[in-house]
Amino acid sequence: MVSKAIRKLNRKGRAFTLEEARKAGVSHQLLADYCRKGVFIRQGCGVYAPSENYVSESPEIEFLQKRGTDFVLCLLSALRFHEFTTQNPGEVWIAVRHGSRTPRVTFGLHCIHFTDEVFGYGIEEHSLNGLPLKVYSPAKTVADCFKFRNRYGLDTALEALRDGWRHKRFTIDELNEAARICRVNKIMTPYMEMMLNEP
Repeated sequence: MVSKAIRKLNRKGRAFTLEEARKAGVSHQLLADYCRKGVFIRQGCGVYAPSENYVSESPEIEFLQKRGTDFVLCLLSALRFHEFTTQNPGEVWIAVRHGSRTPRVTFGLHCIHFTDEVFGYGIEEHSLNGLPLKVYSPAKTVADCFKFRNRYGLDTALEALRDGWRHKRFTIDELNEAARICRVNKIMTPYMEMMLNEP
């Protein structure tokens, strides 16, 4: 019975929680024993993964998903997700609601706290390694980059604006609304006008 449960967890090919292991018939003690034997690896508190052939493109994001963290992928991580940039940031950028705790992790994490209105606007539902993932829309991501331009650089925001427009990832109306929500209308308008006038 246990061997079948172990094979089932391994076949998933992705991270799983302690609760999922228990439901599959693997106790906490047995799971710890299999970790010592190298069958599974412990990614973090309550999150495990098959050690053989386990490859995740985004183990940090998957870790947050499995921990049940209520977050939205934002800024540089969202740019990477939307393929607005060729950069591969070594850290993860997420947004959480104002007043929420910053997740305690062992990897590089930038956690932005947004008010309810800003947090809830422009969320898209996607999937990563079979798990649901919330990511800000291209227009909201661009507006966020302008909002935090002093932290991440204006060049990053301008590159995102041009690339998104060139690949038709948003409309002017979507940009204007995202800029309004993020309160960067006055900052973005001149660059949007320049973009529209480019040949």
